[in-house]
Amino acid sequence: MSLAGSVLLDLDGTLVDSKAGIVASCSAALRVLGHDPGKAPDIAIGPPLEDILRTLLQAYGDDRVDEAVVAYRQHYGESGLLGSETYPGIGDALEKMRRAGLRIYLATSKREVFARRILENQDLAIHFDGIHGSVPGGKLDHKAELLAHILSEHSIAASHSLMVGDRSHDIVGARAVGMRGLGVVWGYGSRDELEAAGADQLVEQPADLARTVLSMLNG
Repeated sequence: MSLAGSVLLDLDGTLVDSKAGIVASCSAALRVLGHDPGKAPDIAIGPPLEDILRTLLQAYGDDRVDEAVVAYRQHYGESGLLGSETYPGIGDALEKMRRAGLRIYLATSKREVFARRILENQDLAIHFDGIHGSVPGGKLDHKAELLAHILSEHSIAASHSLMVGDRSHDIVGARAVGMRGLGVVWGYGSRDELEAAGADQLVEQPADLARTVLSMLNG
């Protein structure tokens, strides 16, 4: 069991602003199913894809979630993922954490293959010791399951690791596996949401991320 400090990072809303691409692919999926995306409710970024699409489809009285997922992923793989942009300061934060000797892992509910392509497109993949996301079959769709898998896969001690994310799912998932959770307030979740989920600490901007992570892991 590794006792070296490890940081597990969410992707959407934490490292990259991916909303434009996600919204475009959700709209494309709705069109494939015959719906007018202009009538769709606002999209909440963060939950597993199936949950996002299920909520959208409910507005149309449609329960074809599986078909929507297939349509979404086809569009997202072709063009949607290209709509992601790294938040200013994230690259520097990852470099500082790497130089400090931390092990860095991605922990996202997004399909792992898409997450890897986004990190590569944004020149961020080089900072990571492991890139983990959801896989076909739904086994790792939920954050707690994914985090447990990463801890086991890399022999990481929960007590010597930290989950960083922008939504309650990240914090609740971390607590479920015995990890601490650091909430970032520049993403898609609110300060109130992160505090209510039990975040151990909040960080205001990417420029403070590395310092906060190191303080929590070394404190």
